Amino acid sequence: MSQDPDRFAVGFDIGGTNMRAGLISPSGEIIRQLSAPTPTTAGELDSGIVELVRALGETHPIDAVGMAVAGFLDPACETVRFAPHLPWRDAPVRAHLQELLGVPVRLEHDANSAAWGEYRFGGAQGVDNWVLLAIGTGIGAALIADGEIYRGAHGTAPEFGHLRVVPDGRPCPCGKSGCLERYCSGTALVDSALELSTRGGFGDSALLEVIRRDPTGLKGDMITRAARERDPLGIAVMEEFSTWLGECLSMVADVLDPELIVIGGGVSRDTDIYLETAVAHFAGRIVGAGYRPLARVGTAQLGADAGMIGVADLARQAVAAP
Repeated sequence: MSQDPDRFAVGFDIGGTNMRAGLISPSGEIIRQLSAPTPTTAGELDSGIVELVRALGETHPIDAVGMAVAGFLDPACETVRFAPHLPWRDAPVRAHLQELLGVPVRLEHDANSAAWGEYRFGGAQGVDNWVLLAIGTGIGAALIADGEIYRGAHGTAPEFGHLRVVPDGRPCPCGKSGCLERYCSGTALVDSALELSTRGGFGDSALLEVIRRDPTGLKGDMITRAARERDPLGIAVMEEFSTWLGECLSMVADVLDPELIVIGGGVSRDTDIYLETAVAHFAGRIVGAGYRPLARVGTAQLGADAGMIGVADLARQAVAAP
């Protein structure tokens, strides 16, 4: 792949509320970044993308554009089959945008894009077999196998967050119940706090008083803050979260045997209050515990910019390919 410092690509991170576009250098540096509200119709979304690319191209030549999409793509990354927060449905987005923009376009799943960003420029550099767990509202996941993105036969792998771990457990928006992400995510923190608050034994917990006053106002960051302040209910919630994360890590390790598992997403900001406990649980739950190497567990380094940086790099590679 060319490392010409004058070759820039644009990476898009398109969310349900806002879309961000970054002008990315070959070294993964964000040179300039713009954002706009995400339109609700396909035509307006196309126009908004074109407008942001043209604005970024006023100061630097753009060789390619990458789109990190939260949704289901076909294995060839040509078509957006379904994206819950975007208007595209079974749409040939890559070819259509390439025609509109006049430069090569690369589509990729948002978790895969973030993983590629971490692999090239962040916390997974030099590791060819590893897993990203992006823990936020739910669990996003990506697998890099032998230095390549693994997407499965139909383009949807891996979906660790929707492994069913509790039969007839908490309902999940995916349509199943008892999915892992209902117990190990930012939203799971709230559910766990509400459940535990009914059991008693938390003394003068300030978090318990918050729940009693207005349970609908409880947020995940309130729980992590309470745990840092040694609130007994906050500590109990984070202990439960740590146990479930340890279970998740052990399942990933038993199935894939990666060298590294990287924790990303919003919950990764608080790894200092739960990761040590989770790794200890992980170490005791894998098959052959104590008699096999344990995957290293680290944290993502690029934050919310990982997907934008990663998909821009993938787009640049598509241009450089013979």
